[in-house]
Amino acid sequence: MTEEVPAGFAPWPSRDGDGFMARNGPLYRRLDGGFTLGFRVLPRHCNPGGTCHGGMLSFLADMLLIGGSHAALDYRDFTVTISLQCDFLDAAPLGAWLEGRMDVLRATGSMIFAEGRLTCEGKPILRTSGILRRPTPR
Repeated sequence: MTEEVPAGFAPWPSRDGDGFMARNGPLYRRLDGGFTLGFRVLPRHCNPGGTCHGGMLSFLADMLLIGGSHAALDYRDFTVTISLQCDFLDAAPLGAWLEGRMDVLRATGSMIFAEGRLTCEGKPILRTSGILRRPTPR
């Protein structure tokens, strides 16, 4: 199994040291006029069936919407997930490289409405939509 990262992707910087992101990643991102999430399915991410665990896919969906909305709307502050829906469309096998893209559907004064998808070699794995609370300056 390769752990190679495709060209153009860089590690997603984490502020939590060895916390949740570090233990469940690594996550990668590509900023190319948009935002693309990248992720390699490693053994620790798999369920007993040998495919990426649904909880891990949900985590990726959440990070996709958060990271994508930050990039699209040029946010630097913390965003809170209010609602997250995930439709699991197919399995992601061990060793697979997943990519996620998202769209901001609407941004109001206090909320962001977004949708996204994770794919594996162009095949849809997960469809997600969510509502995020816009960051408030700290």
